Amino acid sequence: MSHFDTPDRKIHQGRNIKRFREMLGIKQEGLAYELGDDWSQKKVSLLEQKETIETDILAQVAAILKIPVEAIENFNEEQAMNIIANTFNNEHSIGFVINNYNPIEKIILLHEEKIALYERMLKEKEDMMARLEKLIENK
Repeated sequence: MSHFDTPDRKIHQGRNIKRFREMLGIKQEGLAYELGDDWSQKKVSLLEQKETIETDILAQVAAILKIPVEAIENFNEEQAMNIIANTFNNEHSIGFVINNYNPIEKIILLHEEKIALYERMLKEKEDMMARLEKLIENK
């Protein structure tokens, strides 16, 4: 048995289409549009609920998503999570810091930028008020 065999779990092709579609940021309406006039958002939703999908439709969807058909046919989320979990060792954090990206630091930076913007806007308002008062005094 190879590393990717799933002896007791059947691959749910519809769910895999949904996962890949969402990872690529494509909405059901967008996939329906690409599949053609016979397709709607509701029909794509029903497709994503099917465990097994017809070969020709699977090939169309794979082409639209620009992924191999085998990716949809063989993707197993549980195995993928195991591979990811086993890839990282104790020196790396899977939690909030991945590849030196810390979302909390990004939020703090954005907050600081927002405060600086408010301070600039307040300074501009004060300058404008001073100019208006000067204009009123000169009349």
